[in-house]
Amino acid sequence: MSKIDNKKALPQIHQRKVVAQSGLFKVEQLDLEFSNGEKRQFERMAGSGRGAVMIVPFINDHEFLLVREYAAGTHSYQLGFPKGLIDPGESAIVAANRELKEEVGYGAQQLIPLHTVSMAPAFFDAKMDIFIARDLYAESLLGDEPEPLEVIPWSINDVEALLARKDFIEARCIAALFLAQNWIKDN
Repeated sequence: MSKIDNKKALPQIHQRKVVAQSGLFKVEQLDLEFSNGEKRQFERMAGSGRGAVMIVPFINDHEFLLVREYAAGTHSYQLGFPKGLIDPGESAIVAANRELKEEVGYGAQQLIPLHTVSMAPAFFDAKMDIFIARDLYAESLLGDEPEPLEVIPWSINDVEALLARKDFIEARCIAALFLAQNWIKDN
């Protein structure tokens, strides 16, 4: 195992400005100076700072729930785990339980933090906390989805078939699947 230097100084930000913005996205330009004196401009998508959650909800020891929902980026319906933004003032664990109720019609007696992931950290300032949900109970909340989501149970013993599907492609969902698989082995 190699040693990683975690004490390296971060580049100094000399200027930060918004260069583009839409209803969903804000692009920031950063004027940076690195510890060796090199200066560069970077652009990044600025996150809301609230974060997001994804939940792997187990309805029993070997089955979890997926949702099928519209993905505007690929103009297709995709399978994935329930997920969503953390509302202002909410903790990640409270957001996870709320999203479960909104997207699959269940709450969880037990939410176990699994891992925090980032998507393309060189370009995006956003993090997602992944949770395992267990001991589910029926409870629904009205969500912000434009149409009801299809809820699909899937066996953890049939991961290969899920990975072979053309509608299960989101990298964060695939990471959550493997993390959940490892968690099951250890518990």
